[in-house]
Amino acid sequence: MTTARPAGDPRIPRSEHLVLTGVLTAEEAARTVAGILAVQREDGAIPWFRGHHLDPWDHVEAAMALDTAGEHEAAERAYLWLARHQLPDGSWYAAYADGDPDDVTDRGRETNFVAYIAVGVWHHYLATGDDTFLDRMWPPVCAAVEFVLELQQPGGQIGWRRDDDGTPATDALLTGSSSVHHALRCALAIAEQREEPQPGWELAVGALRHAIRRHPERFLDKDRYSMDWYYPVLGGALTGAEARERIDAGWERFVVPGLGVRCVVPNPWVTGGESAELALALWATGESDRALEVLQSIQHLRDAASGLYWTGYVFDDDAIWPRELTTWTAGSLLLAVAALGGHEPTCAVFGGEQLPKGMDPACCPDA
Repeated sequence: MTTARPAGDPRIPRSEHLVLTGVLTAEEAARTVAGILAVQREDGAIPWFRGHHLDPWDHVEAAMALDTAGEHEAAERAYLWLARHQLPDGSWYAAYADGDPDDVTDRGRETNFVAYIAVGVWHHYLATGDDTFLDRMWPPVCAAVEFVLELQQPGGQIGWRRDDDGTPATDALLTGSSSVHHALRCALAIAEQREEPQPGWELAVGALRHAIRRHPERFLDKDRYSMDWYYPVLGGALTGAEARERIDAGWERFVVPGLGVRCVVPNPWVTGGESAELALALWATGESDRALEVLQSIQHLRDAASGLYWTGYVFDDDAIWPRELTTWTAGSLLLAVAALGGHEPTCAVFGGEQLPKGMDPACCPDA
């Protein structure tokens, strides 16, 4: 007779694809998953850590990490939290204190936060094959996409936020728009699975990709931030040689050998989330060896007791800062490890080859 394993028991391996040399043993991976589960509230909410806030994007990232470890019930509760607390316009607020839906600390609604539900829902469906779940989440995904596309500008880029009074921000962020590009492709994959064509979404994602690839002037200048460097690759707008050229061009600016990736230059601060996301982008371009090196370089951020990871490290001062063990940092690392380990749902979502591309506009042809 087999004894059931308590959910999140760190003593027992959960998934072979979360074991990676120099990054995670089976026991360490299980402890990291248990660390995220320990933060999740009974209602499904996953704040950064208990007592801090929840934002919808990082909430989804942590839920996706749970699915990589087979914690599908916990991940589903996270998505159902979003379904229950979606606003009438299809959005969510930017921040909720400790994941309490009645205690809103930022009443703005950010487009990349709102769109990301599509990535998580598609990932969960690929991990579980649960058609009932997909049926339940289709209306929230549709409403979220429509909210986001209301802020798409004539040049294809996505305005980054709508204020609480309804005022839309027309300025666009390259990182946020790249994340939205990824989310729209996942939304199209859900639509295809349900045999509900969305030609408007196809046009929107093509226009957005064109803006990201060919019109940097349409985005606010945030070149100092590493996310603006790698997110066009991570979000799937840049692929192949174009993606590799972009990564190579920024490597020396942002990567600190043996420590990780700077959040912003020239600050002497490496962060675990950016490092793990870069590793995921590297994997997507076929550079698994460099991805592994990046993940190995941030193990100094791991807290052995909780299995979670510190947000960042100021190397000039030899100081952990801020003193936060965040679910989204752990989540990003688990997703990168899962991709390198061949976890099929994670590979399908971040590899991009299986996602619909949408329709490219007939302008600015490539040379």
